[in-house]
Amino acid sequence: MTSPRATSPVAGTGTDALLAAVRGGVRLVELGHPHFTGMPCSPNHPGFRMTLIRRHGDMVRPDGGSAANEIIVTGGHVGTHVDALSHVSHDGLMHGGVDAAAAQTGGVFRELGAEHTPALLTRGVLLDVAAARGVDVLPAGYGVTADDLEAAAERAGARPGPGDVALVRTGWARHFDNPSVYLGQQDGVPGATPEAGRWLAEAGVVAAGADTTAFEQIQPGAGHSVLPVHRILLVEAGIHILEHLALETAAAEGLTEFTFVMAPLRIVGGTGSPIRPVAAVAA
Repeated sequence: MTSPRATSPVAGTGTDALLAAVRGGVRLVELGHPHFTGMPCSPNHPGFRMTLIRRHGDMVRPDGGSAANEIIVTGGHVGTHVDALSHVSHDGLMHGGVDAAAAQTGGVFRELGAEHTPALLTRGVLLDVAAARGVDVLPAGYGVTADDLEAAAERAGARPGPGDVALVRTGWARHFDNPSVYLGQQDGVPGATPEAGRWLAEAGVVAAGADTTAFEQIQPGAGHSVLPVHRILLVEAGIHILEHLALETAAAEGLTEFTFVMAPLRIVGGTGSPIRPVAAVAA
């Protein structure tokens, strides 16, 4: 007696609903910055460096072929990236009450490492706080409140909910090519206040991100000394944080809600990963 064989649709019939939708025409809008040597980087993290380690002509094969390759050195929280739940602890505990000291053994995290950060294919909502306040860019050091997020959601006609990704636009990415301004070491950086963090947590989002270096409000001269929203989202709520987003194109195109796609690297025991997030919209 032969074993039953699994049947599959004829190639090209498009019986899968998601595949059919993709074949109907999808356009991808970049939501992140490219990585390059010298890009803005928080002083808390080692910067991104890339250089060719082998150039064409360094080694030529008998048939004339040659290959080039590079070496990359970077921190996990440089450029557009996602925070793993191991990134932040409070009073010695990470999300779910995991003991941070016990988990970080052998140079890696044994629990809540970056390999557990999920790839996402879900609904994204752009909360354009700058536009809701009638400006191109929020002022340096401005604290984004829960009322600001409410106003941005009302403007978008879309409210983030359970399992969604909420992206907060401050307009600050316009300063990305000016590291001293973008990092805000003197004048600060706009970002979410604790009450805005709680608003996001109550919404039940799986991840929240912004077009700034630290997601939350950095007041003038304060640096990154205290980051309460990281505690609220990562430690208390188990919500991943996306930083250094590039939201200007999405805002210019009037995107409000869309299919959000993100795939982090599965870095075992890490605290974060570079990502290339995109918004998928009908062509």
